[in-house]
Amino acid sequence: MPTKKRRNKSKTNKIRGLSLQIIPFSEINGLSITERIKKILKLILGNKVIILQGRLRVEEEIRLIEDTMAMVDHIKSFRGIELAVIEPDMKDAGILGKMKQNLANRLTGGTNALTIIGPATIVKEIKKDPRKLEVMF
Repeated sequence: MPTKKRRNKSKTNKIRGLSLQIIPFSEINGLSITERIKKILKLILGNKVIILQGRLRVEEEIRLIEDTMAMVDHIKSFRGIELAVIEPDMKDAGILGKMKQNLANRLTGGTNALTIIGPATIVKEIKKDPRKLEVMF
């Protein structure tokens, strides 16, 4: 009886329907903490990677992480999120430069930063160093 050769097909993880959603600060500026978190989680559950102009406040980041951890236990295919913030490096700036940056942050709501948030099933790793940010899918 002839034997059939089995082909070893290597499994490759392909990203299907990868979508980046850019959210300008003006779109979330007037929302409450709950509304912001709901908007972000809805997009993430839709397998979208979010690029947010500005950054979330500390209490919003905490709430996002808490809500995400609660969802991990209840949604089978949801493994969590990856989150990173990129801000200008002001370590080497003089006092006047730091004061200007601080004033600009207060006036604009900290929109000179970028926040990247994505589902852990798509965004495998976010590497951040002082000059660049790498997002591995």
